[in-house]
Amino acid sequence: MKLNEIKLTNPYLTLPEECYTRVKPTPLENVFLIHANEEVAKLLDIDIEELYSDAFVSFVNGAWELKGSDPFAMCYAGHQFGHFVPRLGDGRAINIGTIKHWHLQLKGAGQTRYSRSGDGRAVLRSSIREYLMSEAMHGLGIESTRALALIGSEHKVFREAWETGAIVLRVSPSWIRFGTFEYFAHKKRYDELEALADYAIAESYPHLADAPNKYLQFFKEVVARTARLMAEWQAVGFNHGVMNTDNMSIAGLTIDYGPYAFLDDYDFQYICNHTDQGGRYSFGNQPNIGEWNLQALMHALSPMVQIFKLEKALAHYAELYTNRYLELMGQKLGLDILSDEDLEFIKQLLGMMQGMQIDYTLFFRTLSRYDGERTALLKLGLYHKPMNEWLDRYDERLKGNTSTTEERHDAMLQTNPKYVLKNYMLQEAITAAEKGDFNVVDALFEIAKDPYAEHEAHERWAGATPDEFKNQKLSCSS
Repeated sequence: MKLNEIKLTNPYLTLPEECYTRVKPTPLENVFLIHANEEVAKLLDIDIEELYSDAFVSFVNGAWELKGSDPFAMCYAGHQFGHFVPRLGDGRAINIGTIKHWHLQLKGAGQTRYSRSGDGRAVLRSSIREYLMSEAMHGLGIESTRALALIGSEHKVFREAWETGAIVLRVSPSWIRFGTFEYFAHKKRYDELEALADYAIAESYPHLADAPNKYLQFFKEVVARTARLMAEWQAVGFNHGVMNTDNMSIAGLTIDYGPYAFLDDYDFQYICNHTDQGGRYSFGNQPNIGEWNLQALMHALSPMVQIFKLEKALAHYAELYTNRYLELMGQKLGLDILSDEDLEFIKQLLGMMQGMQIDYTLFFRTLSRYDGERTALLKLGLYHKPMNEWLDRYDERLKGNTSTTEERHDAMLQTNPKYVLKNYMLQEAITAAEKGDFNVVDALFEIAKDPYAEHEAHERWAGATPDEFKNQKLSCSS
């Protein structure tokens, strides 16, 4: 479709007015296209050539509304670092309508009722990080929001220093958060709470619309999707950094990319957010926080479902998480038959990696070609004894496989990415972009789309993170 042929819908506006506030975007000055996602355009049935038109840039800037657009910001609450904040909301994101069940949102398009003291803007560096990482997570097969386009500008925005503003046009099958339910439960607005639950079921769990005890079944499925997402983050080595309940998707998506990081050297206690001084959202604590956040959601849903039934549903979280994590790690190790004892085997591996400070992604990619020759793996660490001892156990464990070595290699190479977008890579893209060079953004986007491919032209990013860039911390404005 051409842009002028599109007619947006606004299903969220059928909810009570307490759920949102209408607001118009405030366009940036002197904007230009940095990148457009042609695959997402196809999802939305937008003609590819439209992405490179002046009209499209004006649309992403919020200066031109498509037919049917009725912009609004969503209202929600949330537990931030464990402390309840009764009203948050979209402080720098404006929803502009829906196409084919994909909800479009401009991040960085100006102030809303929920901006509090913020300016409603997003700077170039954080926008590049979100644009690239949402596509990278999709490329890894992890449920995530995505982005249609990224525009830059000459508009000045102040953070720690003056920077330029940018806008990401984000798309998602749902923008509802755990904190959205907390908002109405806290205010004892139970009619709105039930309406929100019905909407979320219709949007993300339509098979439950006529189910008996549908609100309980809804919670059970949110528990299952959250457990799955946490297992996938842990298996790939992703640290979100800000797992507040307002950053948790009711649909089990990865949302709100701020001070995230992929692991460099394996570090169970790694903290990517320098605001998180206590390590609440450390890499190793993410599965526990997933359950904590589900407890908060459980209490928000308790006006509609007896609490003991919700507690019984939540009690399955640990098992669901462990089973999925074991499955994923078994695939990363090339094990085609799993047993409960393999959890201890995996713990031994991670302990070895922690002690030897071994790059997480590089280790598994190298292991994907292991045929008994250990040289490449031994080069990953300074000390050979711990690696040799674990490989002795691995050799023994592989005797239980039914697949051939070649079949194992093929499967592992499709499971263990050659590339993940580490923070030093993203910083290289940001530094170049701030000088007007977007070639690194283009290159990282290609890697993000298919992280399992060889991409020989980008081989320099396939190795271990350079020592000076390892395990850095970032701010929430990242």
